[in-house]
Amino acid sequence: MDRLTRNWLVLIALILATTALAAADGRIAAAGLLALAWAKSRAILGGFLHLDRAPGWLSAFLVPLGLWLCLVWALTAVR
Repeated sequence: MDRLTRNWLVLIALILATTALAAADGRIAAAGLLALAWAKSRAILGGFLHLDRAPGWLSAFLVPLGLWLCLVWALTAVR
């Protein structure tokens, strides 16, 4: 299986997991949805934009995104 097909299948699986988790309520569900959003962005940035082949660029995008998603989760947890 080539890389593009595998990446599409991963994205479809992540979308299905997001859809299944979207019906849940609570802090754990919010954390799961944000983790799935991070995983989808990792799949897109690494698989389609090929940032996994450029040293340092993938983490330059994913670390700030991960921090931002943690901040969003912390704000929802306070509520």
